[in-house]
Amino acid sequence: MAIKKVIIIGAAGRDFHNFNTYFRNNQDYKVIAFTAAQIPDIDGRKYPAQLAGGLYPEGIPIFAEEELTQLIKVHEIDDCVFSYSDVSYQKVMNMSAIVNAAGANFKLLGPSDTMIRSRKPVIAVVATRTGCGKSQTSRKVIEELMTKGLRVIAIRHPMPYGDLVAQKVQRFATIADLKKHNCTIEEMEEYEPHVSRGNIIYAGVDYEAIIRAAENDPAGCDVILWDGGNNDFSFYKPDLTITVVDPHRPGAELSYYPGEVNLRLADVVVINKMDSASPEGIQTVRESIAKVNPSAVVVDAASPILVDKPEIIKGKRVLIVEDGPTLTHGEMKIGAGTVAARKFGACEEVDARPYLVGKLKETFDIYPKIGSILPAMGYSDQQLKDLEATINGCDCDSVIIGTPIDLNRIINIKKPTTRVYYDLEEIGYPKLSHIINQFVKKQELSGEAVN
Repeated sequence: MAIKKVIIIGAAGRDFHNFNTYFRNNQDYKVIAFTAAQIPDIDGRKYPAQLAGGLYPEGIPIFAEEELTQLIKVHEIDDCVFSYSDVSYQKVMNMSAIVNAAGANFKLLGPSDTMIRSRKPVIAVVATRTGCGKSQTSRKVIEELMTKGLRVIAIRHPMPYGDLVAQKVQRFATIADLKKHNCTIEEMEEYEPHVSRGNIIYAGVDYEAIIRAAENDPAGCDVILWDGGNNDFSFYKPDLTITVVDPHRPGAELSYYPGEVNLRLADVVVINKMDSASPEGIQTVRESIAKVNPSAVVVDAASPILVDKPEIIKGKRVLIVEDGPTLTHGEMKIGAGTVAARKFGACEEVDARPYLVGKLKETFDIYPKIGSILPAMGYSDQQLKDLEATINGCDCDSVIIGTPIDLNRIINIKKPTTRVYYDLEEIGYPKLSHIINQFVKKQELSGEAVN
């Protein structure tokens, strides 16, 4: 049988994982290229030979997604494998039309071909969209496991935007490790909340190597917690899947890829943000769950907002800075910072757009629906400089930092700031503690007595 030529359509995450698990040692295929989208400045690189395996001694080039049609025709590509997340079904099928019109097959790889089995029990926390609240849900699950004397290692969905060889396997146990690994803002937002609570978290590029390192971590490991990214499904075969849905974006749970996969795979569905969502949005989400996964256990939950300096908000003209991916491909119109501004009495939410500098202007050109809020983009040193200049140049009284990390630690903000904090709180029953109790008993895990 002739070897099939392949392009993997990605965004520096799921695409590399699909290659590693399905194509790297598969002699029936030859991966000609990756294409890159969503994340700035990740095209023009190579997937390095050190990670690509013996079939690819020169590595694999990465091109901008805009070059896809030409690449298909020039290289007579057989299959294009779509490999990134949080995209509408319309966008997925538009891409399929582009690929088919250029002469290639359009493919999606599923869990059976891409999920790695662990030697430890695995809990996967995933979502139907970016920004649903996976991070606080993951923290809640870890806390419940730790109360039972269990040692938990978190593994985060990849964000390898730097030196891919150096990022093959990354272990974060302290804040200093964030600097050691040259983390971007997006990476720090996901890793720092774990390490600041004393949890160890792994990430990187090669998730087979990562899971084996985590299973044998020197601090010990009883349970693996998969802390998902965007709305991607787990890289590991879970023993328990917890899917978070967002009633602020009702209907998206059935219209974005691969979020609906997560909803259908869920053992437990957490309806988050019920404290700030409309009754209509909550009802739509409930109906979606009942339609596609009626056997799932449903947990009602809120993410209540706290701030460290409410006086910085009350009666002030505030600039709101939110998590970048949540506003960009997550398409959220408001985040924790906006909720805080309205809860604590800001007199005006200042529009960031007149003050944008450098690459932030490009971000708003690519994602014009962001609106007036400022996304904390920090994939590169230049983006950090532009973020700092934009904030300091804004005509406002104070700044609300709605990101999971303190931006003051990495940029010099010359205005009064206050940070927003949020954790997951269940409403009524069932509670995650009961679900974790059942999981621990089923897996026959040792630890403190489970009540």
